[in-house]
Amino acid sequence: MTNREALKKYREEAQKQISARTAEETRVIVGMGTCGIAAGARDVMKAILEEVNNRNLQIDVSQTGCIGMCEQEPLVDVQRPGEQRVTYGKVKPSDAARIIVGHVMHGNIVEDIVIARFEEV
Repeated sequence: MTNREALKKYREEAQKQISARTAEETRVIVGMGTCGIAAGARDVMKAILEEVNNRNLQIDVSQTGCIGMCEQEPLVDVQRPGEQRVTYGKVKPSDAARIIVGHVMHGNIVEDIVIARFEEV
């Protein structure tokens, strides 16, 4: 890349590719801020990753920091393509299978641990 315009064009193309890829993937996000870790988020993340790996699922599992809902930790968000984002609260490792099989794989929201629903903009 020899000039600023070429770099800008390259950046725009990369952002389009990233947006297209993430829009097509189911995303699971675990709150791993200090409050989440203190509430057991590491064990929840481990259980989720085990479920995903045991089922050979091709989904995006990532982590985020504190979002200010410390009393509801551990938090897990699920975003399926074309559907609203669902936040689960006070998630235990034993909930991982219900979230992955029920919601991620079959689209059935695990109602008893839902704390919020958001439409993506």
